[in-house]
Amino acid sequence: MRKLTILGTTLTLALVAAGCGAKNTETIASPKEAAEGTKAAAATAAATEPVKVKKIIVGTGTKFPNVAFLDNDGKLTGYDIELVRELDNRLPDYEFEFKTMDFANLLLSLETNKIDFVAHEIEKNKEREQKYLFNNEPYAYWKTKVIVAKDNTNIKSIDDLKGKKALTTATSAEATLLENYNKANDNAIKIVYQNGAANDLVSQLTTGRADGSLGADFLLPLVDPQSKLKAVGPIIEEAEVRFLFRKNDKDGQALADKIDVALKAVKADGTLSKLSTQWLGGDYTKKD
Repeated sequence: MRKLTILGTTLTLALVAAGCGAKNTETIASPKEAAEGTKAAAATAAATEPVKVKKIIVGTGTKFPNVAFLDNDGKLTGYDIELVRELDNRLPDYEFEFKTMDFANLLLSLETNKIDFVAHEIEKNKEREQKYLFNNEPYAYWKTKVIVAKDNTNIKSIDDLKGKKALTTATSAEATLLENYNKANDNAIKIVYQNGAANDLVSQLTTGRADGSLGADFLLPLVDPQSKLKAVGPIIEEAEVRFLFRKNDKDGQALADKIDVALKAVKADGTLSKLSTQWLGGDYTKKD
């Protein structure tokens, strides 16, 4: 700063000295030139101003292997996590920060403004559309089937779960499927709600504490690396996976729109397919 002051003083003295020995040659700028100079100065000032970055709190979990989980070093990672980080890199107006919690608390946290959107393989369905806002671009596709222990030969479809215990996670899309089935079938299935831990699913089904569950086609290799479970029967539902925002929220809508633009770019350059293959064991980013 001192160096700049000295330079400015020297320059001022030089100009004064030059002015004393010369004729007055000052020119008055025309109105047009003055206006152009003002515009140029304003543009320069705008270019040097720092970009205002808005912090966004992203709700997710830690118990979904390869999707949203803590690795051996305690780092939060997985398909949804690394996708959000990629989107963050492509959206300079925003800074994404993760807030982790049990899956069952994600929707309530969104409703109470504790988080700004949810990233946890949220399947789009009619029930959720009534209460929440989804972005337009899916980033994965699920095919849900019945899951049972590998040695179970009695259950081959959701109808075979009648009179039996079905394990699910509260507020999940699978829970909604079971609940809707019960509404149409006089509460035929005994729904058992759990906290969403993957190893709990394997334990509950292999020990017989629960008879079956529902899950996506890519789920088993992730939660059951020892192949103790199997998927059976026809596809119950095909769903798109998207991010979830508050409904009727102007800022949330603006954010969802910008995420859609970034997602299209992530799809176009092949990054999304690479992330899916890396974390989910295959490319689940395209609808069959």
